[in-house]
Amino acid sequence: MAKLIVLTLLGMGLALFKNHQFSYQTRLNALREVQPIELPNCNLVKGIETGSEDLEILPNGLAFISSGLQYPGIKSFNPNNPGKILLMDLNEEDPTVLELGITGSKFDLSSFNPHGISTFTDEDNAVYLLVVNHPDAKSTVELFKFQEEEKSLLHLKTIRHKLLPNLNDIVAVGPEHFYATNDHYFLDPYLRSWEMYLGLAWSYVVYYSPSEVRVVAEGLDFANGINISPDGKYVYVAELLAHKIHVYEKHANWTLTPLKSLDFNTLVDNISVDPETGDLWVGCHPNGMKVFFYDSENPPASEVLQIQNILTEEPKVTQVYAENGTVLQGSTVASVYKGKLLIGTVFHKALYCEL
Repeated sequence: MAKLIVLTLLGMGLALFKNHQFSYQTRLNALREVQPIELPNCNLVKGIETGSEDLEILPNGLAFISSGLQYPGIKSFNPNNPGKILLMDLNEEDPTVLELGITGSKFDLSSFNPHGISTFTDEDNAVYLLVVNHPDAKSTVELFKFQEEEKSLLHLKTIRHKLLPNLNDIVAVGPEHFYATNDHYFLDPYLRSWEMYLGLAWSYVVYYSPSEVRVVAEGLDFANGINISPDGKYVYVAELLAHKIHVYEKHANWTLTPLKSLDFNTLVDNISVDPETGDLWVGCHPNGMKVFFYDSENPPASEVLQIQNILTEEPKVTQVYAENGTVLQGSTVASVYKGKLLIGTVFHKALYCEL
């Protein structure tokens, strides 16, 4: 009788393992290969070799780029050096990048590990850059003021909070006010790995202000990119391992109400919003297995989607760019400026194309 119980439990455990293994592979889109879609006149951006995980383009064409991310379980081509923020002027004929100097006596450059970024411009046209940072595998938000003439960032403040434990991306709604995604619930690396493998969908979105911090959306399977509509009425959240983008209505008290969701056959990462048209531009991973289990002989592909009229009953989704990893590996973000497309990656290069 005891042997029968043991065998039954073993059988149930094996069935459960196989079920989760299938689910895990499905969530990572492990079998997908891309058919290339090329754009005219694409060039790799000089000076970016170790990632361009997130980027933000100002209305004047200056682009901030976070580079050098070191994230648990993800490949890094420069694991022993801190990350940096790069500046690129998209008005130039052949734009290159410049590393922005960082000033501020209390900021530790040696542990700088930038992830998602967002800008906020105040009434006096001062530009603030908010950066998700992972110093020593922790999560903070670093607040900088952009000093354009000096081509530098002045560090103003480090933000920490118990509801910001596993930050991924951020969208600023004020100099010290933002929505942010936590891509995991657990802090412990072992528990994080099981959380992801089992698909617990416990990640969430937080609203932060100096006077109030609260969870505003939850139940997400690896909450990732986040952005806001040009009119400030809607917040967009990418749910990486569910292959979804969620649209939330934003209220005057900063709470969010789910409005709709869109499904995709790809892992949606960072979301950029065209300030003129309201279109969403999304950097995607066609096959997440190749990102989390890197093989230089079979590298992760890149894909860019454009979503038009997302608030209507029939949004238009266009696959604008797709490449199998021979040129660009692991795309995470894409943004447009005056007919040009800038594509960033989690640990690889960056590409600049004409549309």
